[in-house]
Amino acid sequence: MSTAGAGNSTSNSNEHAERFTLLRPLLFTIAYEILGAATESDDVLQESYLRWAEVDLDTVRDTKAFLAQLVTRQALNALRAQSRRREEYVGPWLPEPLVLAGDIAGTGDPSADVVLAESVSMAMMVVLETLTPDERAVFVLREVFGFSHDEIATAIDKSASAVRQMAHRARQHVQARRKRFEPVDLAESNRVTEEFMTAAATGDMDGLLALLAPDAVYTADSGGKASAARRPVVGAQKVATMLIGLFRAGDRVPGLAFERVTCNGEPAVMIRSDAGMEGVFTIEVIDGKITNFYAMRNPDKLIGVDIPRVISR
Repeated sequence: MSTAGAGNSTSNSNEHAERFTLLRPLLFTIAYEILGAATESDDVLQESYLRWAEVDLDTVRDTKAFLAQLVTRQALNALRAQSRRREEYVGPWLPEPLVLAGDIAGTGDPSADVVLAESVSMAMMVVLETLTPDERAVFVLREVFGFSHDEIATAIDKSASAVRQMAHRARQHVQARRKRFEPVDLAESNRVTEEFMTAAATGDMDGLLALLAPDAVYTADSGGKASAARRPVVGAQKVATMLIGLFRAGDRVPGLAFERVTCNGEPAVMIRSDAGMEGVFTIEVIDGKITNFYAMRNPDKLIGVDIPRVISR
């Protein structure tokens, strides 16, 4: 009797693991878009799996919806705790950069899933930071992943009518701040980024200014734990001057090196020195001009930046 029970328990355990593993890229993407933090998203998934392992699978009608709701609840708990910490945060708060394993959704074409690509872009992630926790969860689950109002209501413990209202508010809020789900011309962005790196490294001020939008912005997140501007630097001239200074810092920082990478599906620059990881900044290009640099300098947010992530929706 006990042997049969043990066998059944093992079978259930295996099925729990298989279902969760199959959906893990989607679940990670939900957590990351709600939290803006890859390492905390890993923690959320771990906690969610422990809860999932206790669930009677015979009671689960839709595994995807069930796990999405479970992860959303855990992510919201983490986000609310995070929000309290932000009240004492030094300087701007930016989402953690995300290095993807391969391209968007493993399609072979980074822009093939336009909605997914835009949803994890740094510019969109910054806009999501301006929503309330519930609005953010509703927007992500509805607009990116296509869950029904009823499914979302279960996830955030609200009525379906309340979710509809939140979805409308969140959509209006995002649309006012971001041209949503428009495909990025990755080839153009990469070309502009290569030209930018050459101009910055050689101190070519005119060449750099030609690549920057007049109102270009450089925003750095240091948390007060690394040297960085504590307010956004605005205007092409100021941004160009600061960037040339950054690229010339190799004279003062042993082993300083700049590497072209891709973060959040966009061109980015990873900065290392003999001391380790110094920072990552993603580059937003619109109509052939660089409009935003989002620089992560907080060492706490750079710990897992080398870990490639698989996302999907």
